[in-house]
Amino acid sequence: MQVVFASARSAWHLTVMITRRILLAAAPLAGCAASPSNNAPAATAALPAPVPAASPGAEPEYLPVASVPFDRFVEGVKTEGRRRGLSQNVLNTAFAGIRPNQRVIQLDRRQAEGGMAWEEYRDRIMVSPTRVQNGRRNYTENAALLRRIEQRFSVSPSVIVAIWGVETNFGGNTGGFKVVEALATLAWEGRRASYFRNELFAALKILDEGHIRNDRMAGSWAGAMGQPQFMPSNFDRFAVDFDGDGRRDIWDDKADALASIANYFNRNGWRAGEPWGLEVIPPSGFTLDGADTQTRRPMRDFARMGFRAGNGGPLPTDRPEAQIVLPSRGAGQVFLGHHNLRVIRRYNSPVNYGLAVGLLSDRVA
Repeated sequence: MQVVFASARSAWHLTVMITRRILLAAAPLAGCAASPSNNAPAATAALPAPVPAASPGAEPEYLPVASVPFDRFVEGVKTEGRRRGLSQNVLNTAFAGIRPNQRVIQLDRRQAEGGMAWEEYRDRIMVSPTRVQNGRRNYTENAALLRRIEQRFSVSPSVIVAIWGVETNFGGNTGGFKVVEALATLAWEGRRASYFRNELFAALKILDEGHIRNDRMAGSWAGAMGQPQFMPSNFDRFAVDFDGDGRRDIWDDKADALASIANYFNRNGWRAGEPWGLEVIPPSGFTLDGADTQTRRPMRDFARMGFRAGNGGPLPTDRPEAQIVLPSRGAGQVFLGHHNLRVIRRYNSPVNYGLAVGLLSDRVA
């Protein structure tokens, strides 16, 4: 038992970054302000807005650091786009009338760092009664589609619905920024120019391939798109045309959107039929500061150490190996996480996000 509790590692003391999904989860629309990561939730309860809106006529707090005028930058992108084989018509349409979006720059510079406790984030934002109720309704209404998706991708329908719920409130909040304008702004202003320039060309490729019209390509302030909130480069890798109409439409086509989430999980190693984890009651003498959160062990080992299931019963020892998982800024809740929890966190890395998606998937099913 000593080896479990004596670790000096304390990775769970890290402050949670409220990433793109958490920000959108926390502020229903609020300009759909989201930040890039792996993908931006709508919410039933709101956090304080991460960036106060500028008063009319006020100077923006953050000015671009770009070394060239925006118009010249756009012309350079068009020139490179033509070299990449993009059509002139698509380029002209995509960049018609766009300007640097100062709100995008503000949000990029002032991404909030987390002060929200795990319990509040869990109960008010991610696994609220309203979200659970809506999740169950959407799970039932789309049962036939979800079964077909599961047959093809071997991913649990409940986790698909949970991701759909926390990312965009079941498709109801996919973002209000023009994706090309947002990405062009971020690529031009310079702070992360290379990353966003690549995402900009990935977005232009989506338009060139005809998957979505330019006027429908809306998303978060960082360019995360559609019901799954994929960045454009992830669209290229993971979006699928599930209904066979020749377009991968993750904005307006529910079948494509949900199947694309499933494909993401499938390609990232989801293990069919395995659980993500469970809440546990630790044995006497367990301390959060000394917990070994790195070592993976058979469930029978945790049972021998005195861990019990969250309901007070014995641990299910027939489950895969697990490791201790502690919520960031939590008040003492303890989980054992399996391989599929790590897969959930490949969609969006914060530990609290992964745990909340897991809990929501259990409740919607």
